[in-house]
Amino acid sequence: MELVKGTTQLQLEQPTAVSFGKFDGLHMGHKLLVERLLTQKKEGLQTVAFSFDVPPALVTGGQEAKVLTTNEEKIFVFSKTGIDYLIEYPFTDEIRNMEAIVFLEKIVADLHVRHIIVGTDFRFGYNRKGDAQLLKEQAKRLGYRLDIVEKMQYGHRDISSTMIRKFIAEGQVETANLLLGYPYFMQGVVECGKKIGRTIGIPTVNLLPASEKLLPPYGAYASRITVNGKSYSGITNIGDNPTVEHTGFTKVESHIFDFHEMIYGQQISVEFLEFLRGEKKFESLEALKKQIEHDIQYVKSKY
Repeated sequence: MELVKGTTQLQLEQPTAVSFGKFDGLHMGHKLLVERLLTQKKEGLQTVAFSFDVPPALVTGGQEAKVLTTNEEKIFVFSKTGIDYLIEYPFTDEIRNMEAIVFLEKIVADLHVRHIIVGTDFRFGYNRKGDAQLLKEQAKRLGYRLDIVEKMQYGHRDISSTMIRKFIAEGQVETANLLLGYPYFMQGVVECGKKIGRTIGIPTVNLLPASEKLLPPYGAYASRITVNGKSYSGITNIGDNPTVEHTGFTKVESHIFDFHEMIYGQQISVEFLEFLRGEKKFESLEALKKQIEHDIQYVKSKY
């Protein structure tokens, strides 16, 4: 997969099939679009997922700022799909104020588009005036075929990134994982912490989450941690260490089972498998240790 970003001056020479979307989380609903996109390879088309470098709602206002996947995490998830190009298009003032028909003409010409695949709720252009109907009306004139894909549902409701954000914010990571089609995760570089865990025989690796990343509620989680391409079971705590000190900022600390390497400065991935308990202030480090040992035994027996 080739990543294209940082420019609105695109020129793909080979004919393409393009799917447009925010693709936050690349959940099961998005995967319907990707699967349809990949079928166009047999028609000789290059496959393109087109997204903006920032969610338009962050610029225009009025919507939740937190994301399921940072740009780096989105690239990681898309890299496993088999598409040819992921475009992170700059959401400049010029693009934000561009009329839908002008934007469509530009993208079709720049990307040599011959097939477009979108969901039923797709909107684009200034004030989101462009929609699937406009795409239908312009298909013959601009020379592309069009697929409009019905939304996948869960509990008689359309699966959406908004729905999944709500489940994660409520700590329902198992339901969120079902709708994502993979465990909710975060990536980050291991920071040097205060090494309190080592004093009680339960060392941890520490991550500082990106400011835009949506985290589950404070508490302990069954987790899977990937280091240098190898995955390990573990437990992860999200919070600000109330038993030791209130740091004033959120940390993600993972105890990796049967792991003894020093990995400061390395990038790792932490997947959240199950919510175990909420964060609380224990009366002592010994009480904290006892609870963590109980959590470890539970996770080892299940995962």
